[in-house]
Formats: sequence, structure tokens, C-alpha cells
Amino acid sequence: MESADGQRGRDVAGQRRSPLDLIMNQIRRKRSAADRRSSSSRFLSRTSDRGGGISEDRDTEDRDHRDGTDGSGVAEPAENECDLGWGRMCVFLQKLGKKADSRSLNVAHCDLTATDILELATLLQYLPQLEDMDISWNELIGGSLRALTSHLQHVGGLRTLRLCSCRLNTDDVVALGEALGCVPLLEILDLSWNVGVGGGALQGLLGKLCPTLRQLHLVACQLTAADATALGGIVSALPRLSVLDLSCNPLLSEDSHDEAESSGGSLGDLSSSLCHATSLTTLRLQACRLTPNSLHSLGGSLRYLPSLRELDLSCNRSLAGGLSHLTFHLVHLTHLESLDLHLCSLTHADVESLIQALPSLAELSELDVSSNKEVGGVVDSLCSALPLAQMRRLPLNSCSLNQMSFAALALAVPYLRSVDVSWCKVVGGRLALLLDALQPGVVQELRLSSCQLTTDDLCHLAAVCKRGSLSSLHVLDLSYNSQVGDEGWAALFGAAGALVAGGGLGSLRDVDLSLRPSTSATPPSAAWLPALLSALPRLPALARLAMLRWGISSARAREQLTHSLKKRKVLFEWDQPANKADDAASRDLANKDRAEEETHPEE
Repeated sequence: MESADGQRGRDVAGQRRSPLDLIMNQIRRKRSAADRRSSSSRFLSRTSDRGGGISEDRDTEDRDHRDGTDGSGVAEPAENECDLGWGRMCVFLQKLGKKADSRSLNVAHCDLTATDILELATLLQYLPQLEDMDISWNELIGGSLRALTSHLQHVGGLRTLRLCSCRLNTDDVVALGEALGCVPLLEILDLSWNVGVGGGALQGLLGKLCPTLRQLHLVACQLTAADATALGGIVSALPRLSVLDLSCNPLLSEDSHDEAESSGGSLGDLSSSLCHATSLTTLRLQACRLTPNSLHSLGGSLRYLPSLRELDLSCNRSLAGGLSHLTFHLVHLTHLESLDLHLCSLTHADVESLIQALPSLAELSELDVSSNKEVGGVVDSLCSALPLAQMRRLPLNSCSLNQMSFAALALAVPYLRSVDVSWCKVVGGRLALLLDALQPGVVQELRLSSCQLTTDDLCHLAAVCKRGSLSSLHVLDLSYNSQVGDEGWAALFGAAGALVAGGGLGSLRDVDLSLRPSTSATPPSAAWLPALLSALPRLPALARLAMLRWGISSARAREQLTHSLKKRKVLFEWDQPANKADDAASRDLANKDRAEEETHPEE
């Protein structure tokens, strides 16, 4: 017989029924068999499989579980509720084409709406072990971030939070700042590509970031002079900060003329605060319109950054003539491994001051001074000052190399993993000098775009390929070299598929053979296409093949090539004007190409 206590439990439960409960019961009874086999019901199988339908007793039991009791008023674990919540999370992510992971949540590029963010926020309580969250590139959630941040207390162990390109506004940043105290272990915060972060909104984070933060990314946020001052206060309170990326913020260094001359512009406050960031290993200020005065204030802080390993000042044309303000202090960066100064309009005096500072950078392995014309005449001095044995990258594309500079580069080539001399016309007819210096299994990237290569150059490249010097090559860029004849292309792909031990291009992932958009006539590739088709089976790592502006006149050969590449999921870039509209598009590309040529000193 049933106990009196049990009977009283059901009676009390029955008295607690509401009209909403009755309606929900009707809905449950009408659920189809298909619904019961859905993703969420799998997580309730332990309870739903015990009975054929949903009885009144089961309804009572369900309500008891929601109340946290076992029917007699005694609380029991909410295990089924957790299963249900995890199931809801799985279903939510499945709709977005994602898989559930208890430690990592990545819903980037999912076109999330404000409603989606609200639903996601309510599910965070079922991810107590979450460490990484990436909601980047969802521009429709701007203005609704508070719906998410108000639930961050459920993921207190969060270490990485990425909110790139979400159209965040001031209210979003303020809401984020108010919630950061709920994630005391946060180490990486990325708010890049949100223009609403600039203009004073950054004040919402001032004093709110946890001391545990190691990386702060604010790329292209339209940061202003006021933000630079706020950043100074933020950096001073982050003793463990190792990565600070403020690239693509051209307003960051703007200020009144008088103040700019006296204190290095609005970057002065930020630069002076860097002395507190003694753990900084990476500092990126690409495309921030730095001036010589900016470098003066920045240089004075370098002595306080002994751990700095990467310094990126590239794409700052306005710093021309003032590099000596920085190089004078480079001697303090004894652990610097990477220095990027490409596209900075460096003067001859800038390059000379850099060369004088290089011997003190004993651990330097990457130096990018590409797209600076004055570098082309002093490559021999540059290589003499570098620790060549440990150099891995020394791109010299668009540097107006002369014959002497090209010969000097051969001294560094045996150690480099990336060789880039694109847009240097002196390479044509002399490529053998560079290729013969390569060591087997070292170089991984070879870029020779627009170098006026000849057929003999490609034949020599094929010979080096057979010797095995390119066995570790991942990227090969031979684009914009229309002077190479069919014999050269055929020789290259014949060697690429060679069965010689240690030879070939078995590691090749990316190949670009494209011609200029301004090419007057689309040349046929029929003469060397069979060699390419034969080489493809021996290029197992190939992921991209670009053959823009090449014509494949044979329909059978075109079908064979596209089918082979599609079957292997290789990205194939190829086009051929078929009508007047396409011809017009080709002319537009030609105009763009001519504009591009004007930006390269070699053209």
C-alpha cells in the first residue's frame, strides 16, 4: 500500500497546479514521435523511456524536479536539468553548424542577432568549465551585449574573450567593463574592428580589467587622443600584459601642433605608461600615423621593456627621417626577435641608423624593411650587420635592388625560411644566383612575383626542385611573369612531380601562376597543361592553385583539370572573359593593375 506521506506529497503537488501547467501537459501529450527523437530528447532518454506516455504522476514528478524535491519535500540533485540545458546548448550550436565543447565556444561568423545573443546568454549556466569564447564577426549584435555580459558570472573561469567586428557601441563597452569582475581569470581580450570602441568608450574599461590580462587587442577601433590617455591608465594597471596591439588606429597619434612637438603627440601618455608594462613581449603600432616625435617618446620607454620580442611599426609613412629617435634606444631590446618597418618611407639616413643598431640585436630572426626604396642600395651592409645564422625572414620585395644588392642577399638565403624579392626586376635572368644558395629542406616560402623571370630561370628552378632544395616549400608565387615560355612552365611541373628521392614539391600548398590583369591577350596553357596534370597526384598537400588570365582552350583539358582539383577540394582560381561584360571587367582590372604598379618602385 502507498504510504500516507506519499499520498500527501501528490495532493500537495496537485494543489500547486496552475493553468499554465495544464496547457503544458496538453502540449506534451501532442508531441510527435519525431520530436521525441530530437537532439534535446536524447538527453532526457533516461526519464522518457520509463513510460509510454506522460501520465499525471509523471507530470507531478517533473514539477518536483523543477522544484528540486523528490515528491516528499526532500531536495535532490538537478542532474536532469543540467542534461536538458546541455542538450539545449547542443541544439543551439547545431543550428549554427557548430559542435558543442564544454571548454570552448566559437560562434564567430554566424550572423547572430540580438535574439540569438539573449538565448546564448541563458545557456551559459550550462558551461561552467568554459575557458574560450569567440563571438567575433557578428555585426548584428551591436547594442545588445549587455544581454550576454549579465550572465558572465556563470563562466567565471573564462580566459579568452573575442568580440571582433560586432559593431559594439559605448553602452556595450560599459556593460562589458561592469561584468569583467565576474571573470577574474581573463587573459585575452580582443575588441578589434569595432569603431564604436574609440572616441571615449574605452573609458568604460578603465580600472575594470583584471590584473591577470596578458593580451589586449584593439585593432582598427578608431582610437583617439583621449583613448590614448585612457590606455595609459589601463596599461599601468596590468602587470602581466605581454601583447598590446593597437594597429590601424590613425587617430591615435593626432593632437594639437604645439603638444605634438612638446610631448610626442597623444601617444606621449601611452608611451610613458609603457615603463610599467615590464612584461610586454609584443607591441604593434602598425598604420597609426606615427611621426618622428612619436618615435622620440616611444624610444624613451624601450629601456623599460627588456622582454620585448616583437615590435611592429610598419605602414607609418610619416615617421620618415626620424627613425634615429628609435634606433638609439634599440640597444636595450636585447631579446628582440622581430622588427617590422615595411612601407615606412625610410630615408637613407633612417636605413643607416638602423644598420648601426642591428649588431646589438643578437636574437633578431625577422626583419621586414620591404617596400622601402632606399634599402635596395645597402643590402650588403644590412646583411653584414645581421646575425645571419639565425635569420628566418628578410623580405626585400619592392626595395629597388641592384645587382650588387641581389648578390649580397645570396649570403642570407641559406638560412631563410621565407624568401621574397617580388617586384624586383633585377631578379630576371639572375635567379640562379639565388636558387643555388638554397639549402635542402630550409626554405618554406618563395615569392618571385613580377620579377621579369625568363624561361631559363624557370628551367633552373626545375633543376633545383629535382635536387631536393625545395622539398619543404609551402608557398610558391610566380605570378606576373609573362615572359616565361611554355618550355619553362613545362619543366617546372615536370620536376614538381618528379619521383626522384628527396626531390619534387611534395609539401607545396599554395601556387600562384596568375598573369597581370593588363595582359593584352590571354595566352594558352595547352603546351604545359599536361605536365601540370601529371604533377598534381604528386602534390598531396596542394590547397590552392591560381591561374588567373591563363586560357585553357581545350574543353576536355579544362574539365579534366577542374574535376581533379574539385575532387581534392583544391581552391582553383581561373577566369576567362567570355563576353563584352567580362571584357569590361578585365579592363577595369587592368586599370587597377596600372595603379598598383605606380605604388611599386620597381615599376
